[in-house]
Amino acid sequence: MRAELGTLELSINHRFSNPALLGHALTHSSAANESRAGAGPPLCDNEQMEFLGDSILGFLIAEALMLRQPDAHEGELSRLKAHLVSAAHLHGVARRLDLGSYLELGRSEEMSGGRSKKTLLVDALEAVIAAVYLDGGIDPVRQFIEAHVLDAPFAGDEEAGTDIQPAITNFKSALQELAQSHKLPQPRYAIVRERGPEHSKTFTVEVRVGKDWIGQAEGRTKKIAAQRAARGLFDKLLAAGAEAQAEE
Repeated sequence: MRAELGTLELSINHRFSNPALLGHALTHSSAANESRAGAGPPLCDNEQMEFLGDSILGFLIAEALMLRQPDAHEGELSRLKAHLVSAAHLHGVARRLDLGSYLELGRSEEMSGGRSKKTLLVDALEAVIAAVYLDGGIDPVRQFIEAHVLDAPFAGDEEAGTDIQPAITNFKSALQELAQSHKLPQPRYAIVRERGPEHSKTFTVEVRVGKDWIGQAEGRTKKIAAQRAARGLFDKLLAAGAEAQAEE
């Protein structure tokens, strides 16, 4: 059972005119799928809001970095932005806001520890950003991102950025380039599970880089699941590279 959403409104300093938007942003596809099979009104999952929130986040991070560092070169700005929109950094933001306790999950996802899963928390954070935008416009979102994303501690070593420019939007391509830079085999993708009715399937995609690097993620399309899996494995490889540099 999820926590009271009014507490989250206080944490993010935004009182919703339409509280249903916040509830929508925190509804995972597992809960939506279960609701369609039940007797009550069907729920809508947060995947479209996550899509919108991801775009808003990228724009506002770019805007803020340009304003804060007017003399920085494009490459430096791109590396900073890649850090700030990475799953590792956003996961830390979501945990500090305790987003997991507010998620609406299906029974199976609840039982499998969904409230602490990195992918679910990052997706929920991006969806909450979209909800704030839809409810109050761009200014309250800008304030939220400045307070909770820009001014939050960086995840990992700040100097261990990525050379992929511009900032990452296609994590499959980013993972391929990063694997190549580490002299690793090219990523291989496979669909390992499909669940749900034909009109509302959820796909689980696995990505492997060599024998030791494996990632999995879910999505309502194969493409979305593959991008999420690539994003998670990209962050793992990036973190491993940072640790290796620190030990040298």
